[in-house]
Amino acid sequence: MAHVIFYEKPGCINNAKQKEWLEAAGHTIEAYNILEHPWEPEDLCTFLQGDDPANWFNRTAPAIKQGKLTPERFGAHEALAAMVVSPILIRRPLMQIGEVKLQGFEQETLDRLIGLAPTPGAEETVDQLRNDDLARCPQAATNCG
Repeated sequence: MAHVIFYEKPGCINNAKQKEWLEAAGHTIEAYNILEHPWEPEDLCTFLQGDDPANWFNRTAPAIKQGKLTPERFGAHEALAAMVVSPILIRRPLMQIGEVKLQGFEQETLDRLIGLAPTPGAEETVDQLRNDDLARCPQAATNCG
């Protein structure tokens, strides 16, 4: 089983469910508060490479929901600078599994990388979580952030 370093927003419903699924699949979690981690652009960039900078953003962040920031207007350097100053803008979770760094809870990717099949006795938990939308904030209509 894998050891997952997991950067989350404490209190986020989906981050809690994502960690629950990983643990139900037998993986260990080392969780950190994404909002309090001392991010540097070079470090943050290692989780985000190969993607359009607009996709790096947490679409439920208050500044984005309120129209104060438009992710599509950011280049990579500007996006990283904004996220270092305001980590609530980072799409969660960020995960490190060995040398692999990921952004977002992509079920297919994680299943290929470390496996998401339940351990004995956790089948019902994983079946329920598999049917949940763990990519979108369940409180997107509110100020989930």
